Amino acid sequence: MKKHNLVFSTDNTQMCPICDKHLEACQCKNEDTILGDGNVRIFLETKGRKGKGVSLITGLAMKEVELKTLAKELKALCGTGGAVKAGNIEIQGDNRDKLLQALTKKNIKAKKSGG
Repeated sequence: MKKHNLVFSTDNTQMCPICDKHLEACQCKNEDTILGDGNVRIFLETKGRKGKGVSLITGLAMKEVELKTLAKELKALCGTGGAVKAGNIEIQGDNRDKLLQALTKKNIKAKKSGG
């Protein structure tokens, strides 16, 4: 069981998804750590983004290097920007259908989640 010392934070993008410590103090982060759990979900997130939508892919069971490579391919496919944050891939805009098709072609079982 993890012991959490964090009382409140509005921004958890600087926190390690594995040990819940700040990325600068994280000791578990290395290139060989698999970040996701394998339950891949694609959903649209607009909360905290001033109304701009971002397609978020969560749960990919990949290493950080593989995530960055996949994110680069998906950004090129959609023709938009994006980022890898906290083990998730963010692609600008509502591109859930394109992303679902691309992941299915790569034999990654994914589901659209949310509205």
